[in-house]
Amino acid sequence: MNNYCSLCPNACKVDKNLTAGACGTNGKIKIAKYYLHPFEEPVISGKNGSGTVFFCGCSLRCVFCQNYELSRNNLGKEITANQLAEIFKELELSGAHNINLVNPTHYADKIIQALDIYRPNIPIVYNTHGYENIQMLEKLNDYVDVYLPDMKYFSPALSKRYTGKENYFDVASSAIEFMINSKPYLLGDDGLLKNGVIVRHLVLPQCTSDSKKILDWFSKFKEKAFINVMSQYTPFGNIENFPELKRKITQREYDTVIDYCLSLDIKNAYYQEFESANEKYIPAWDF
Repeated sequence: MNNYCSLCPNACKVDKNLTAGACGTNGKIKIAKYYLHPFEEPVISGKNGSGTVFFCGCSLRCVFCQNYELSRNNLGKEITANQLAEIFKELELSGAHNINLVNPTHYADKIIQALDIYRPNIPIVYNTHGYENIQMLEKLNDYVDVYLPDMKYFSPALSKRYTGKENYFDVASSAIEFMINSKPYLLGDDGLLKNGVIVRHLVLPQCTSDSKKILDWFSKFKEKAFINVMSQYTPFGNIENFPELKRKITQREYDTVIDYCLSLDIKNAYYQEFESANEKYIPAWDF
């Protein structure tokens, strides 16, 4: 049986039984860690933590990825859909507020299989880089309660430089609009997010103008979704040929983006502490 892959916008259409796709993975599920993760937005992590599963490989492959060992598929363990369903159950029983699927895009079909085996009684969070195939999102939508998409780049030149994909914004903006229109924002009585979308944007060095354009784009959704403007960029990954990425952002760069967000009257926003640019927030990959 062949496995010609078109799960993500790369549409590489390789037979993953024979060779790896653009995401660097074959047709099997591979994860690097699962645990109660305390460092998501407060409405996601709550008191107990988010039941987070970190998937290996990546269909976007940013050069500066903080989870580089995972995104390049160098670490991790292969599991079955049945084992993934058991992990969901284990996390739920351990008190997780939700099941948080990190970097799930290229495993979407296997995730659906696992959720058909066992559907937890807590929200399912789809935590993605934003480079998504809408046709696949339509299949996933009944399984997902909360979307946590990144909106990384506005400029085609910037996304091409850091990912090789010039069409990132066009693809991600359409995907995120689908997410926002699909999931109205709903907090439970416990203050935790049960349904909705939080768009995440990581401010990069020398990229405040790009961040402002992303905020301009998001402003039309400001009553329907939240945005998290993130300061946590930490030099990491394969950035030898990218000198601009070899430093953290400055306080001035971050303040510039926050001030612009406020000027657009975007009230549904989270802002990180500037000190969040720290490797201690990167999990130990010990699975």
